[in-house]
Amino acid sequence: MAQSLFITVEGIDGCGKSTQAGLIADALETAGRDVLRLREPGGIEISEQIRAILLDPENGEMGDVCELLLYEAARAQLVHQVIEPALAAGRTVVCDRFYDSTTAYQAFADGLDRDMVAQANELAVNGCRPDLTFVFDVPVEEAYRRRSGRGAEDRLELKGGAFQEKVAAGFRAIAAEEPARVKLIDAARSVEEVFADVSAELRAVGA
Repeated sequence: MAQSLFITVEGIDGCGKSTQAGLIADALETAGRDVLRLREPGGIEISEQIRAILLDPENGEMGDVCELLLYEAARAQLVHQVIEPALAAGRTVVCDRFYDSTTAYQAFADGLDRDMVAQANELAVNGCRPDLTFVFDVPVEEAYRRRSGRGAEDRLELKGGAFQEKVAAGFRAIAAEEPARVKLIDAARSVEEVFADVSAELRAVGA
């Protein structure tokens, strides 16, 4: 059985992480791995329904703790129903966002107690942690430019540039704290240049 591998991609909206997640999945499939690509929140019906609640601009009165618990609920179901079984079967999972997003958004940007957020993350993932995480770092102004034309902004995007700056700073702090797992990638460059750095990190872990 092939050795399982759990890879997550992170960053502010518009950083290019979803594009890179697709390239990562394609490269690993070409290398012979059985790859499952997911997104958070979402990935399965229950979690997608929670995602709709979280991102709906009509839910502007949502409190920070309610938001945290909804993210964790979506994550817990995805881990239980999909991620844990896939890894147990030796598959490679590439997930667009995971618990580092909760730390960056809810702890660093919203200001919730970080220990509380960490405990909520741990409850949701039940010991299921990424082997490798990419944080795609890009200036907030560039991310906004890339998002323009996508249509109406979701509830989190509507929180504005100052909020996104706090999120970006949170991701950088996480990368500094866990350099063995979390790789900070300069994503202000071309897709090809960014993926060249990603590929080097994948080779470094034998992927």
